[in-house]
Amino acid sequence: MNRILEIFSFSEEVPLIFTQANFWIFFAVIYFIYALLYRKTSLRSAYLFAISLLFYYKTSGLFVGILLFSTLNDFFLGKLVYQSASVLVKKIAIAVSVIINLGTLCYFKYAYFFTDSYNALFHTKYEVFNHLAHWANTMGAVDYFTIDKIILPVGISFYTFQTISYSIDIYRKQIKPLDSIIDFGFFVSFFPQLVAGPIVRAADFVPQIRKQISISKVDFGRATFMILRGLIKKMVFADFIAMNFMDRVFDMPEMFSGFTNIMAIFGYSLQIYGDFSGYTDIAIGLALLMGYRLPVNFNSPYKAIHCGDFWKRWHISLSSWLKDYLYIPMGGNRNGSMFSYGFILVFTFLGVLAISNYGIAVLAATGVGVILIITIFSSGLAKHFNTNVNIMITMLIGGLWHGAAWKFVIWGGLNGLGVVAYKYWRKISPYEASKAWYTLVWRIALTFVFITFTRVYFRGNSMDHIDRFYHQVMTNMDWGNAVLVLWEYRLVFVIMLLGYITHWLPYSTKGKIERFFIKSHLSLKLGVAVIVAIICYQTYAADFQPFIYFQF
Repeated sequence: MNRILEIFSFSEEVPLIFTQANFWIFFAVIYFIYALLYRKTSLRSAYLFAISLLFYYKTSGLFVGILLFSTLNDFFLGKLVYQSASVLVKKIAIAVSVIINLGTLCYFKYAYFFTDSYNALFHTKYEVFNHLAHWANTMGAVDYFTIDKIILPVGISFYTFQTISYSIDIYRKQIKPLDSIIDFGFFVSFFPQLVAGPIVRAADFVPQIRKQISISKVDFGRATFMILRGLIKKMVFADFIAMNFMDRVFDMPEMFSGFTNIMAIFGYSLQIYGDFSGYTDIAIGLALLMGYRLPVNFNSPYKAIHCGDFWKRWHISLSSWLKDYLYIPMGGNRNGSMFSYGFILVFTFLGVLAISNYGIAVLAATGVGVILIITIFSSGLAKHFNTNVNIMITMLIGGLWHGAAWKFVIWGGLNGLGVVAYKYWRKISPYEASKAWYTLVWRIALTFVFITFTRVYFRGNSMDHIDRFYHQVMTNMDWGNAVLVLWEYRLVFVIMLLGYITHWLPYSTKGKIERFFIKSHLSLKLGVAVIVAIICYQTYAADFQPFIYFQF
């Protein structure tokens, strides 16, 4: 009983994470109650909303207030957009929604990024001061919040995008607003996907809120399969290889050979896939156990044959969100806009300034400015520029969404260049139309290597840290000891190999395995679950590792 009380009370040291036994005790308790009331629609929504708020409180403490603020804001603004007969009022309401949501996101996530960039640009020494925390402290008798730093609330990037899309979809007349704030709060805060996605569209989820719940044997089997698969991805293919190899290398890349660093970055590609897609699998499985369907967020991304294909397979909910709410409104692949041109000019200047010096930044921005001017007089150049500028902006913003640092912008920009470069390459590629197996393998391998090496900017702690990685790769490969490295970390590399093999299995093979599990007897499902649990909990050697995407 004390254990259950501990699980349901707040503790910064013990957040609820899918890979901890505490979470599964928590879920067993709430699922038992859910089974008693799920047929009563209104009570079901209220119950899951309350449980989701409790879950978020367990994860982020008093930051649950930010979640409630976002919920209230967009619920009433959505109603205003729908009910108003004035187009101007609708646009003002949408603008308010976007400004409030993005303003809140920027305050918590990008305060240090903007402050550091401003200091670098104007040679000042401003420090971040948490005005919101200071105001909250003055409202009470106790100083609840620290004012000398801004802490990022878990999952704010996900639920912020979710509430923005709700208001915009109402404006576009794609959905009608929800009548009940409880239903809307449930949509925003549904706990399986609250802190790390996938980003759920209202048009997909809202129709499920009031429907009659029916969980078939097939749904139960598929949900169980997704959960077990997610646990293996996270705890075996992500956490084990990170704790026993990659974290050591990335902490001090200069202490290891270039070959070891390369093996670590290939391991990181498996880790981040196992970590994020593992979380998504568990989230989808948990939701399905309760009768709700979440969108697919990954589709074997390392089978991609070019960079654009990769981003149609990786974090699909974010990629499609950026396409529908940023890329297409900017003009898509047809038109540029003043926003497009201004954004690319400013980002070129600031980006180069961040990694170089003022003179080179001015020179780079001037070059881009000249190109923009030429596009006014050259329709041919304008066509090429307009076709690609919005892709680059979308990828740059996508990079910045992942983290408040220029290294994430560079990572996004490199992926944008990869997408653009392929658009031109495919026009002259001698093997574009080839159906040969070795052509497919080559294209997958080339894309995978490109994606992997750009991730150095994603994983590196700083630009200096990234430079040290590349320095070792360029100057100290140490091929003579490569076999020794492989032998020393043989278990890690065997697991890495198994992870990639299972990822590259044909869809038909994976489908057969899933269907076999779904149709199997309950005793077999239970036996597999026990084996997976034993394997997972035998692979960690230290504390549980948080999900990587919690920081976004």
